[in-house]
Amino acid sequence: MACMKNYLLPILGIFLAYYYYSADEEFKPEMLQGKKVIVTGASKGIGKEMAYHLAKMGAHVMVTARSEEALKKIVSNCLKYGAASAHYIAGTMEDMTFAEQFIAKAGKILGGLDMLILNHITSATMEPFAGDIHLVRRSMEVNYISYVVMSMAALPMLKQSNGSIVVVSSMAGKMASPLVAPYSASKFALDGFFSSIRTEFSVTKVNVSITLCILGLIDTDSAMKAVSGILNAEAAPKEDCALEIIKGGALRQEEVYYGKIGWTSLLLKNPGRRILEFLSLRNYNMEKFINN
Repeated sequence: MACMKNYLLPILGIFLAYYYYSADEEFKPEMLQGKKVIVTGASKGIGKEMAYHLAKMGAHVMVTARSEEALKKIVSNCLKYGAASAHYIAGTMEDMTFAEQFIAKAGKILGGLDMLILNHITSATMEPFAGDIHLVRRSMEVNYISYVVMSMAALPMLKQSNGSIVVVSSMAGKMASPLVAPYSASKFALDGFFSSIRTEFSVTKVNVSITLCILGLIDTDSAMKAVSGILNAEAAPKEDCALEIIKGGALRQEEVYYGKIGWTSLLLKNPGRRILEFLSLRNYNMEKFINN
């Protein structure tokens, strides 16, 4: 008990103070001016709004999605809004070869990369899980594995620019979410992988930030259609959501919480987990990190 009072309680106090009361650095749109940014899932919804925000901030914007016609229009609008440059490459994230090759092509076109915003998901309906393994596999491949593939392909460029990876996730990746089990599993996987990689980067002094964005219900057309008649909850605006994601990436925050429920972050942030992660590092042989 004395050990707990002497060590664990002060550590808990420090973590709580940092987690809940630390002042945020001020975001300035100029932070994105001239930056080379990729946005996936950019043909509609949050992705489209992020592309437009970035354009207005003067960034070089590269967008991707399946619909070439939609991407052409978005690129045209980005140039009207003031993008330093705007480009697109159409394709599906169900194809891991495309996902990897897209990063290489985008890097050549942009001349490098400062920020990778991973936002795409596969479509799914809200219904009890009935053993559809194909849906589970597709959800994991598109919503998770393609994120890993693209991040690792982009890492050499991001190391050169001291850049950022922004991972768009969901409250369904932080809490049990009935009727969307395969989707929820893929979002939990994002947290597990990218939070672990973030720790590896910290230990090995890799100056690439990873921001996990935990979103509530957002008023995109696809989300509103999916929850109609099923979920009674107020949706937050996609335009503001897109801006908060960009801010989080620019400020190199570890996590961003956004939704209509203001106290979501207070409930979902887990200081106990962070304390355990911090303490568990003492049990590792640091040479394993350094030698790799």
